[in-house]
Amino acid sequence: MNAPGSDRPDVHRPRPASWLIRFMWLLLAAYLAGLLLQGSGFSPLVNGWLGTSTQWLPALVCWAAVLRADTGRLQLALVAAGVTAFAVGYSYFVALGSDALPFPSLADIGYLLFYPLILAGLAVLAHRQRGELPRSVLVDGAIGSLGAASVLAVGLNPIIESAVTGPMSLASAIAAGYPLLDLLLISVITGIAAVRGLDVGGRWSLFVLGLLAFTATDVSYAFEVAGDTYRVGTPTDAGWALGMALIAVWAGDLARPGSRPSRPLTGAWTLLVPGLATVAGMGVLVLGTQVPISPPAVILAAVTLVLGAVRTQLASRQIGRMADLRRQASTDDLTGLPNRRALRAEALVRLAPGTSRPCALLLLDLDRFKEVNDSLGHDVGDLLLVQVGSRLSRRLRAGDLLARLGGDEFAVLLDGADQESAVAVARQLDQVLAEPFTLEGIALETKVSIGIALFPDQGDDLKALLRKADMAMYKAKSARSGHHVFNGADDSHGDARLRLLEELRLALTHDQLVLHYQPKIALGSGEVLGVEALVRWQHPSRGLLAPDAFLTLAEEAGLMRELTRIVLCTALDQAGAWRAQGTPLTVAVNMSPSSLIEADFPERIDAMLSLRGLSHSDLMLEITEDFLMADRDRARDVLERLQASGIRIAVDDFGTGYSSLAYLRDLPIDELKLDKSFIMRMAGDDRAAALVASIIHLGHSLGLSLVAEGVEDALAYEMLRGYGCDEAQGFHMSRPLPAARLDEWLAARELSVADSRSDTEFDAPIVVKR
Repeated sequence: MNAPGSDRPDVHRPRPASWLIRFMWLLLAAYLAGLLLQGSGFSPLVNGWLGTSTQWLPALVCWAAVLRADTGRLQLALVAAGVTAFAVGYSYFVALGSDALPFPSLADIGYLLFYPLILAGLAVLAHRQRGELPRSVLVDGAIGSLGAASVLAVGLNPIIESAVTGPMSLASAIAAGYPLLDLLLISVITGIAAVRGLDVGGRWSLFVLGLLAFTATDVSYAFEVAGDTYRVGTPTDAGWALGMALIAVWAGDLARPGSRPSRPLTGAWTLLVPGLATVAGMGVLVLGTQVPISPPAVILAAVTLVLGAVRTQLASRQIGRMADLRRQASTDDLTGLPNRRALRAEALVRLAPGTSRPCALLLLDLDRFKEVNDSLGHDVGDLLLVQVGSRLSRRLRAGDLLARLGGDEFAVLLDGADQESAVAVARQLDQVLAEPFTLEGIALETKVSIGIALFPDQGDDLKALLRKADMAMYKAKSARSGHHVFNGADDSHGDARLRLLEELRLALTHDQLVLHYQPKIALGSGEVLGVEALVRWQHPSRGLLAPDAFLTLAEEAGLMRELTRIVLCTALDQAGAWRAQGTPLTVAVNMSPSSLIEADFPERIDAMLSLRGLSHSDLMLEITEDFLMADRDRARDVLERLQASGIRIAVDDFGTGYSSLAYLRDLPIDELKLDKSFIMRMAGDDRAAALVASIIHLGHSLGLSLVAEGVEDALAYEMLRGYGCDEAQGFHMSRPLPAARLDEWLAARELSVADSRSDTEFDAPIVVKR
């Protein structure tokens, strides 16, 4: 029982329709028992009350289904009307008595209406789903219908001929109409059975059995009448009642909320009905060569075979399309290489249990591929992937499998490879990809990180090998070693990387990122002109981490946008603090290519400066040569918008990327920062010193300022000043310091400069040790 006032239905209480259906079956059983016990002859109780009740109760069940249905009420109403029409005809027949009724009578109107109403209900049901069915399925339905019709036309031909023997009249037309309508009904049922995918309810078989019972009783009745053997009150009379009861049960189930749809046939079963129908049509034609059969049967059989031939053509096309789809399902759309699904299928064979032949799985990941996509665009990135796949394919053996897993990841399954041969192949692939690629007129070099896992020593299935090859690949990427073979220690490294990534996500939201500032000194005057902001991670347990420990991870995980925002906000807040205390300094911030390509980046920078009341001269942005070389048009657009607002642009690590002197002329740049690799070799390498001097001269001739990075001793400081370099930064002057420590350094330096002016001009840096 439900609680008072509850709207929830009692799930244990049977529905009224269930009671009605049970009562219907009970009466049907009583009717059949009565027919078996009484023998032939009319009985008022059995043929009258019980027989009539077994016709009207299915009608009531059908109308209850119409009222209860949420959808599909029209087809249910047509079926209910057909069952009701038959019940009316039966009631009229019983009420007046079979002996007193002429043929045809008003009862025949009810009987005949049953057929078009049922067919109309089926038509509505199929019509609503016509757009979801392919042509081949509709042809299957037609074949099933015509094949069944051809066979029934042969079987019912004697009845039809006897009905139309003599002059044509209403009686002869109605007499011939019953078997013809039965033939049509069976044909339609067979056709629907051949249509796979048509949702006709979870108990469609009951509806089919009901109509078959009805038509079989009709045919039996027709043969008995033709042979003058039919008697009222025999078990044959129960056939109509059984058919109606089964139809009613189907209707009740179709109207039930949440009823389970019919399960479509699959595989070879889908061709069972059209196949049998085609064989039946052929059998009818063969039979026609031996004995006379009616012309309609021959025509129906011939049309069945014609449609069977059409269906064969459609099946051939479908098989071809399925083969193409299967091939496409295992092929990467971009490169034409096998995809992850193909690799998995091949691995099931090569890595099967009991296989003793060794294999090696190589997992390849292109380094800095995201920068190519972000700067040159995805079209160019796709071209690069295609060329990479082509180069790798040419270098591998015929028995090796190369697959693209997605993005910039490739996998190679080496057959019969041990560790030594796998490493040799990895080195070859590294070398072949080291050759420059020509994309959109730009020569690009790319590097690859390769992780190697061995079968069966390091995994006995593809999932285990992929996991370990992935950990080895990241070890190769972090060590910049090109390739790495998995070992036991890497397992903890992979877990550590995942843990570090989660900790980095937490760091971005818990203010664990801090900035250290390294001063930039004017070599001519010794004045501190600005600082470079360098990010550090104040890790809760590992202490202060340098950028190399987490920036690559942030870029790979898509966290660089948020990290850059935090760095910019912190740096600009500090610039505002220095301006407020009377020591304004220009703060230089390193920008990743992924941040610079954002269309609204210049506007966001303007908003951040305006919010803090800062001038655009308080900020300098340092970019890499990779961004400049990747897409000059995009770089020019972004840099021109930034420079137009007053923000100065510096090229960081000049000379280490894809250098081209053309961009120095074409792009809006204010400053070049010489990489420390040049500066550190100046003292002992005349060629390096000459190169530095030449770059300084070239930069000045183009109107650019020159800043030297990595100045770590007085000799380099003096040489750079002699070459005319504008500014310098490095450990010789000061390490990167927190803002508070830098304030102390600046105060000490100002005091030292003031003291030195009383003795001599200050011309050397003050070294402040940490």
